[in-house]
Amino acid sequence: MKLLDNKVALITGASKGIGRAIAKEFAKQGAKVAFTYLSSVEKGQALEAELQAEGVFAKGYRSDASDYKQAEELVNQVLQDFGTVDILVNNAGITQDGLLLRMTEEQWDKVINVNLKSVFNLTKAVLKPMMKAKNGSIINITSVVGIRGNAGQANYASSKAGIIGFTKSVALELGSRNIRSNAVAPGFIETEMTQELANKEEWLNQIPLKRGGKAEEVAQVCVFLASDMASYITGQVIQVDGGMLT
Repeated sequence: MKLLDNKVALITGASKGIGRAIAKEFAKQGAKVAFTYLSSVEKGQALEAELQAEGVFAKGYRSDASDYKQAEELVNQVLQDFGTVDILVNNAGITQDGLLLRMTEEQWDKVINVNLKSVFNLTKAVLKPMMKAKNGSIINITSVVGIRGNAGQANYASSKAGIIGFTKSVALELGSRNIRSNAVAPGFIETEMTQELANKEEWLNQIPLKRGGKAEEVAQVCVFLASDMASYITGQVIQVDGGMLT
């Protein structure tokens, strides 16, 4: 018996990085996997082919999580294809870094829409099927930057802090329906996004475990939160940061 046997998971932004690792780890634990991608079409299609080749019931969808109508249409399509949604992982995210003095309104709006509004869009869209089933696990990927802030990332930090407030509010609203809402806050994880950081060494020096994390290490925490092993855990923010914030 695997931890996610017979569960259907929907993961946004899964063509690379942490999202891809979550999709693969969920599949390994027996889940049927629906996932989205937007700009990385080839990588999204490759992940779908890879999972299907391993015998996993998996399907990728090209969908913009920051668009409310597209989010609704996506969930309706997933319900048609998979029958239900037991687990939602809101992972889609971008960075457009810059000091506030130079940050444009467009850079602010883009990051807030992709990182935060997408969480509202998808969560809202899965509520009815989850409420009908009286069961569900919503996992939102935030960041240690949303907890402590970071110079040059006012837009990103605000979006990730907003996810924490949203997660806790949803937990309070939906707990009586047996729908759990938790957040995972990765620290410095070795992905394409963090490779672009100018102050990488500065981040690594702040980590007690003295290394960056692996995407799989974030994915394993998500497996736990998605599974029945976490049936009494809701409204929490779990840091996967090597002890960076203690």
